[in-house]
Formats: sequence, structure tokens, C-alpha cells
Amino acid sequence: MTGRRTTELGLMVMVVVLISVAYVLASLGSQSQIPADIVPFLLVVLVLLMTAHLAVRKLAPDADPVLLPTIALLNGFGYVVIAGLNERLAAAQATWTAVAIAAFVGTLWFVKRPRDLERYRYTFALVGLGLLLLPLVPGIGFDAGSGSRIWVQLGPINFQPGEVAKVALAIFFAAYLADQRELIATSQWRLGPLRLPHPKYLGPVLVAWAVTLVVMFYQKDLGSSLLFFALFVVMLWVATQRASFLVIGGGLFAAGALFAWRSFGHVRTRVDIWLDPWRDPSGTGFQIIQGLFAMASGGITGTGLGMGGDTRIPAAENDFIFAVMVQELGLAGGAIVLIAYLLIVGSGLRIAQSTEIAFDKLLATGLTLLIGLQAFIILAGVIRLLPLTGVALPFISYGGSSLVMNYVLLAILLRISDQTAQRERARSQVVIGAAA
Repeated sequence: MTGRRTTELGLMVMVVVLISVAYVLASLGSQSQIPADIVPFLLVVLVLLMTAHLAVRKLAPDADPVLLPTIALLNGFGYVVIAGLNERLAAAQATWTAVAIAAFVGTLWFVKRPRDLERYRYTFALVGLGLLLLPLVPGIGFDAGSGSRIWVQLGPINFQPGEVAKVALAIFFAAYLADQRELIATSQWRLGPLRLPHPKYLGPVLVAWAVTLVVMFYQKDLGSSLLFFALFVVMLWVATQRASFLVIGGGLFAAGALFAWRSFGHVRTRVDIWLDPWRDPSGTGFQIIQGLFAMASGGITGTGLGMGGDTRIPAAENDFIFAVMVQELGLAGGAIVLIAYLLIVGSGLRIAQSTEIAFDKLLATGLTLLIGLQAFIILAGVIRLLPLTGVALPFISYGGSSLVMNYVLLAILLRISDQTAQRERARSQVVIGAAA
């Protein structure tokens, strides 16, 4: 325990220093002066990050020491870039960061064992599916202007229920597949030349998959639909070890995406922009063209924090915050962001590989996939590897719903890591005792 938490503490202190230096440099770049609130800013960053570290030290002492500092670094640099774009949004993001840290600590406090979540699998399924469909309710759900109906307004609060649904559905998929994986893997149902699992063992999961198609067709949210469908297919593959599910799942999603392209104008527009943004450079292609110009102007080392011409990029604090970061920090800064996400994914998969409990393994895999795939989807859209989908860049983009739920996701991953390490230590002590 001592070694892991000492490593984490050292990394967290380094993150606090890096974020504070970045904040000063951004202020010097935009206002040519050291910010007057640097001391309060430093104290707030120190309190928030040390609170998270102390919570892990107390509640999950054997957890992975790399995840929290890496995510804190992304969160901090995201805030610095948002502060350079819009001070009002920066204040809101700081508030949401505090809420996210509180949710992180609360999750570690209430979830003592990962398997406590497994008992409520169908509750999580109902909550997840209900939240996915909530934006379709008249008077509550609305389109924020992106063409996708993914927002909900309850009084003065606006949020994306899909961010909560993704964690709930990951828990449901992990619990259900942990119980049914052997039956799904061994059962046979002939469909022409194909040998598929019997539908009765896939019933609840197929219902969840059908709802993700509803999300794509009626909410017109291709990005979230891709995220949930990939979660479903990959977890099914991990549970059964049958690679045919990846092939079949990929074919099904390709067919659904083709249908969406033919049926929805905003999907066709995004594909057209992806193929040729210069067809309408001052209209539909403006955002991606400005993002490409911004990244190109950054060169290797960037224009400097606070010195980017980022205001020309529409929704720079959301969809295109990576383009702003590359402009200000250059190719080197963009590579650091990519490496950070690779570290997160690598740590998450290592946690999944280390545990022998089926539910823990599937849940860790699913949660890691949510972060990694979401980051890949938005980064690929910004650099024109894929069409734009509008999902948030985890821990960096502006937005409360995504930030809070991603910290909840992090807490669950750390809980799985802690429990696995404790079991391994207990097993080692038993072996040593038997040998003695």
C-alpha cells in the first residue's frame, strides 16, 4: 500500500505544479501578466486533487497509482484551455470539477466491493434504458443545435442522461454476461450457414441493443449509438471468447450506419464534411477547416498557452478542444494527450486482466472501453479520420455530465483494482504461511 500511494502522491504533486505553471503561462500569453488569482487557484487545485488522493489512500489503499494522476493532468490542462477560451465557462467547469471529485469520493465510500453492484443488474438496466430514452419525452428533451436530441432540462438543470446511462449499462452488461457467458458461448442456433447463440440467452442484452438503435434513429445521435453498440459487442466477445461476435456486430452496425446516412440529413452532412470540408468552407465545413488550420499553425511546439487564435473555431470548448490544445501546445502537446489516454486504457485493461472474477473483469473492460473509445471517436473526428460525432473528450471537454460520470467510472475502476490487489496479497500470505 505505502509504495503505491507514495507513487501516486508524488505524481499528484507534479500534476499540481504543471497545472499551475500552465495557468500562469496561459495568462501571460493572453493578458501579458501573471494572474491575480494564482494563489487561490493553486489552493483550489491543491485541495481538490489532494482530496481525491486522500480518499484513495483511505478507501482504496491498494488501487492502481497511475490512473488518478493521469486523469487529473487531463482535467487540469482542459480547464486551462477552457479558461483561455471563456472565463464564464471556466468558472462553471471549476464548479463541475468540484462536484466530480465529490462524486468520486462518494462512489469510493458507498461501493465497498464491485460485486455489490452486480446484485442490482436489472435496476441498472432499467435506469440506463430509461435515461437513454428520456430525451425523447416531450417538454423535457431538446436539441441543443447539433442535430441530435440528447439533452434534458429539469428545472434550471440541463444535462445529458446518456452519460449516466453508459455507466449503468456497462454494469448491467457485465453482470448479465458474467452469469450467462458459458451458455451464450456454447448454445447453438442455426440461422442459415451461421451458428449463433440461442436468442433466449441474449434476450435482455438484445433489448438494450435495440434501444441503442432507437437512440441512433430517433435521437439522431450516431456517436452515442456507436459507443453503446461497441460496448455491447466487445463485452460479449470478452465474455464468450468468440471472435465471430466482433464480425457480426461490425456488420450490423455498418448496416445501421448506412441506414442512418440515407435517412437523416445531419448524418449525411457530417459524412460530406468528412469527405470534403472544402465544398462549403464558410458554412458546414467551417468548423473542421478552422480546426485543421489551428492545428497546422501549432507546428511542433505550439503557439503557446493562451496565444492561439482559437475563437475562430465554433464549439472550441467542446468538440474541438483538442484542436485548440494542439494549436497552443503543438504536435508535442497533442502527443502527450494521446499518450495519457493510452496510459489510462493500458491501466484499465491491466486491472481487467489481473482479476479472476468474471464480473470484475467484464466491468473493468467495459469501463475502460468507454473512456478509450469515446476519446478515439472525438479525436478521430477532429483530425478527419472519422466523421464528427459530437461526443465529449473525456476529462478535457467542457461539460458537467461527462466530467462527473467519468470520475464515477474512475472510482469504480480503482475499487476493482484495490479489491484485486487485496485478494492477491491475502493469497500470498496464505501461501507463505503454509510454506512456513
